[in-house]
Amino acid sequence: MSKGNIGVTSDNIFPVIKKFLYSDHEIFLRELISNAVDATQKLKVISRQPDAGNMPMDDLRVRVKIDKEKKTLTVSDHGIGMTAEEVDKYINQIAFSGAEEFLNKYKDQTEAIIGHFGLGFYSAFMVSKKVEIFSQSYMEDAKAVHWSCEGTPEYTMEETIKAERGTDIVLHIDDEFSQYLEDATIEGLLRKYCKFLPVEIAFGKKKEWKDGKEVELDEDNIINDINPAWTRKPSELKDEDYAHFYHELYPMQMDEPLFHIHLNVDYPFHLTGILYFPKIKTNLDVHRNKIQLYCNQVFVTDEVEQIVPEYLTLLHGVIDSPDIPLNVSRSYLQSDNNVKKISGYITKKVADKLAELYKADKDEFAKKWDDIKMFIQFGMLTDEKFYERAKGFALMKNIAGEYSTLDEYIDKVKATQTDKDGHLVLLYTNDADAHYTSIERAKAKGYDVLLMDGELDVHCMSQAEQKAMMNGENGENGENLRFVRIDSDTIENLIRKEDAAKDNYTDEQKEGLRKAFEALLPTADKLRYTVSCEAAAADALPVFLTQNEFMRRMKEMAAHQQGMSFYGNIPDSYNLVLNTNHPLIQELVGKETSEEVQEEVEKDGKKETVVKTVYSLANEDERLKQLIDIALLASGQLKGEALAKFVERSVTLL
Repeated sequence: MSKGNIGVTSDNIFPVIKKFLYSDHEIFLRELISNAVDATQKLKVISRQPDAGNMPMDDLRVRVKIDKEKKTLTVSDHGIGMTAEEVDKYINQIAFSGAEEFLNKYKDQTEAIIGHFGLGFYSAFMVSKKVEIFSQSYMEDAKAVHWSCEGTPEYTMEETIKAERGTDIVLHIDDEFSQYLEDATIEGLLRKYCKFLPVEIAFGKKKEWKDGKEVELDEDNIINDINPAWTRKPSELKDEDYAHFYHELYPMQMDEPLFHIHLNVDYPFHLTGILYFPKIKTNLDVHRNKIQLYCNQVFVTDEVEQIVPEYLTLLHGVIDSPDIPLNVSRSYLQSDNNVKKISGYITKKVADKLAELYKADKDEFAKKWDDIKMFIQFGMLTDEKFYERAKGFALMKNIAGEYSTLDEYIDKVKATQTDKDGHLVLLYTNDADAHYTSIERAKAKGYDVLLMDGELDVHCMSQAEQKAMMNGENGENGENLRFVRIDSDTIENLIRKEDAAKDNYTDEQKEGLRKAFEALLPTADKLRYTVSCEAAAADALPVFLTQNEFMRRMKEMAAHQQGMSFYGNIPDSYNLVLNTNHPLIQELVGKETSEEVQEEVEKDGKKETVVKTVYSLANEDERLKQLIDIALLASGQLKGEALAKFVERSVTLL
């Protein structure tokens, strides 16, 4: 038996390992399984050498066993094993990685070697009070070795007897981490981290229900799929294979993906994977972190914001690359040029795939648009390069359900929807039922109306306006472009073809009428109403509510964008427009009278007499209140008691 101190530069590396080096305790199992698979892969490479001899290769499975009585967890492989010298070299000298040396020796023949970090083995001490190694090298005449350490720099190492080639790592689980002695916990971790490793991982035996009870079979319970779809050539796969793999990745996902992209590049970096386009209609955050990152089929993380643009995190699927730099715990990505190149490659592949689908069948692409538009819009808003690629297939839909790109739509409506000052006005609604009256008036004038009811539509409209402004007269659209919601004003004002109409009333007459209506408007903490008089069309409504396009749009954007809370806190402001060309309003002009009345009020605990101006028309003619309620009802703001009173008043007036 030999004793010694582990070669470290600190007096005691183990507290560092347990508290700082690894971000998550559970990854100890991933590291040990990866090392076992690594040893097995190395054996496969060596067995193919001319001087390998007749090396038994019948059982290469990695096995994981729990012994609850002894409180041990054992990871066993039938790989190359280690001699005492190799244990001293790779275990006692922390951070010496055997993978790099092995790769250099067999660089022209080797398969993927998982191991990158000599520290992986020591993650076992995060959950163990003692760790043992029993190893028998594949080399002839090599003696088996037993190594033991109790979480201090001191270790013991001695010869032992081991019947089979390979390595057993025995973890004596600390009482604090007894959950790692539970079958369900270990199987869950194996399926999380080891589901697609290239060597079979066996954990216990398969079970089935028989005669009302669960019976254990003789067959090994294999955790992983050693040939996942992304490691195979696209020519070997059918659509049903891709669909099957999608549900293998996301067993709880009920919807089918819309389409997929198979990634495969060898230069200037290595990258494979499959990305799926899911249906994304609302709530961006729900869909994030669904791309799984692997390093040579070892699961690393599903938080990939550092390797793909943020909008691509809405996609589902797998990315596998040995060229993505990780820290020693394989838990965090480190930025470098490779990451930027990989990100750019994935972005281009996604954009190219979408462009290809659009060109191949525009009608079929349009059918899927509502399910993918949020992803494309998110990309266009956050990535200028993606915007340039996507503007040729980003679609808009009108209320008739017709789809077109922005340029196509502009060509369609610019002859009719350009106002007298040369502004191209694109009308839209976010609720066709709520804005039915306004839409019908627009259609009567030959105008088209877009349906913009998506979560990011407001942001995209602002982006399109900015792009048109930047491009100027010689830009891609050649228009001074404005999006305006259909209920923002009268249709005559939204697309003004001639100077505003005038009426024959004096400012004093209109001011009196305005104040009479203003006296009856409801009050609320988050609502502000103003009243104005306009000479709209005679067949338009007598009164209607409008809302400033800019302020409303800012408030809508504030709901989804940090840094805009100022707009979100501003009360909603509406303008009650009195149509002075409508007969009902004309009947009321000149009838308003005002008088001053005294009223006693309490202020600071004292009663005071104040003088108020009361517009008798507001109190005497119920038509004013009825007209206001009609405007509120048309905009969806008449509810509760006010709605009940409106119904009652309507019956009375009838």
